[in-house]
Amino acid sequence: QIRYYEDQELIKPDRNEGNRRMYSLNDMDRLLEIKDYISEGYNIAAIKKKYAEREAKSKKAVSQTEVRRALHNELLQQGRFASVRSPFGRG
Repeated sequence: QIRYYEDQELIKPDRNEGNRRMYSLNDMDRLLEIKDYISEGYNIAAIKKKYAEREAKSKKAVSQTEVRRALHNELLQQGRFASVRSPFGRG
């Protein structure tokens, strides 16, 4: 059943030199989460959708942080806000 989840691209374990699957703690957490979703009545398509939505939110949050950091750095380079502390731990 675990290989089925891999075939469905719900987990992506690393492989060692002998091509054996090496499951990380994140993989194990995801497997337990998949088990919970299935016991709640979700099918594989719904679980995939949940993970896709979660990943999209995560990418959007990272993107917004990158934009803020770039804007902050640009303003610092222009000499503005030189006295303002950086929300990113610099300055």
